[in-house]
Amino acid sequence: MTDTTAAGEAPIPIAVVGVGKIARDQHLPAIAADADFTLAAAVSRNAAVEGVPSFADIEAFLAEGPPAAVALCAPPGPRQAMALAAIAAGRDVLIEKPPAATLGEIEALVAAARARGVTLFAAWHSRFAPAVPAARAWLAGRGATRVRIVWKEDVRRWHPGQDWIWRPGGFGVFDPGINALSILTEILPGPFVVEAARIETPANRETPIAARLALRSTGGVAVEAEIDWRQEGPQTWGIAVETDDGGRLELGLGGATLRLDGAEAPQGPEREYAGVYRRFAALVRAGESEVDAAPLRIVADAFMVGERVRVGRFDD
Repeated sequence: MTDTTAAGEAPIPIAVVGVGKIARDQHLPAIAADADFTLAAAVSRNAAVEGVPSFADIEAFLAEGPPAAVALCAPPGPRQAMALAAIAAGRDVLIEKPPAATLGEIEALVAAARARGVTLFAAWHSRFAPAVPAARAWLAGRGATRVRIVWKEDVRRWHPGQDWIWRPGGFGVFDPGINALSILTEILPGPFVVEAARIETPANRETPIAARLALRSTGGVAVEAEIDWRQEGPQTWGIAVETDDGGRLELGLGGATLRLDGAEAPQGPEREYAGVYRRFAALVRAGESEVDAAPLRIVADAFMVGERVRVGRFDD
């Protein structure tokens, strides 16, 4: 638990907007465990949080609720309008990944936050996985040559009954896949150019269920990424990096484990969202923003240049 309140700083009141699975699994526990924050309100059409005022929509919260920062956990489709409303009301804003549905939305949010003088934080939570800082440090002194990403999981396990992910703006398999891209762009210098992509979309859906990407950094690092939502059994979230001195780095479990040249490098416990809120508190107290669109740009470019393939139906 962080302890800035011990230094005489009052905790930051915060409201969670969108009380769904990710909010209950990650955001609410992280806020409860962090002395830098106090939960002030919840905003959701269909849910409430015991012990704090609840509002059906962000307009009601901004008009009638307590002054508080905002953690936006709603789906990316309606997120920009919510963020713009909160920014216009002078609220500091944390946005769950992906921070927007389009690059244009990101630019509009950054401009609005700058004009209003509030903090805007695009929270790529996978960058706070335990092994990611160590991976970045190890690679900093080496020349990477090739990267292989395999990111496969079972959509039925992680998004049960969540129809929004299959609609335009819902990202489909890129909702988890962008986590891998956020780690890639954190541990290696870019920018990365999408050279080719194959995007597979079920016949009865509007967003992809699988994708293959071929990227290359301006420094010549070749990246292959395989992202799939049809994995059953053990889930696979891995990134392997080869270096020009014969070295090999392997991140596993979404950045929770690390192997360097075949040897396990022990890491601390998984506390991604604790790291997210620690960073948000620092940004709010400093009056600064942090918005990196690099992972979203890769996804957008994949849609621009990728081959589109229709595959069989997918039903929950």
